[in-house]
Amino acid sequence: MGSIAVCPGSFDPITYGHLDIITRGAKVFDEVYVVVLNNSSKNPLFSVEERIELIKEVTKGIPNVKVDSFQGLLMDYAKRVQASAIIRGLRAVSDFEYEMQITSMNRVLNDDIETFFIMTNNQYSFLSSSIVKEVAKYNGDISELVPPIVETGLRAKFAK
Repeated sequence: MGSIAVCPGSFDPITYGHLDIITRGAKVFDEVYVVVLNNSSKNPLFSVEERIELIKEVTKGIPNVKVDSFQGLLMDYAKRVQASAIIRGLRAVSDFEYEMQITSMNRVLNDDIETFFIMTNNQYSFLSSSIVKEVAKYNGDISELVPPIVETGLRAKFAK
């Protein structure tokens, strides 16, 4: 059996920073499940279905990437797809403390699944979906932050 990893996130929307982590993870693992979190405590701009479609479109050139969604505990999902690893992206030191707490809890739930942190490329270290949405909301240039299909989707959302 090959190595399977899960790359979870809200991806609202997916950015070039996310794609950097996904692409690099796909070079290490045989299969990478990019999984959209269905977090009821957040008020997303894009529906889960819209986010899945955007991710599928921008990752279609990466043959070992699969896109899915889940609600519940990440470790339950990882076990269901027989993953041996979780991939998490880190932009800065400020991300580390939060990610360490999540990883520690995940180890309590299932210590057979390892978490791998991938540092994003420096050019994306400032990038977040929240920043992208804020700039797009005011019609700023986001062409270097998200793929064209995502930019189109954002423009359509904010044109309403």
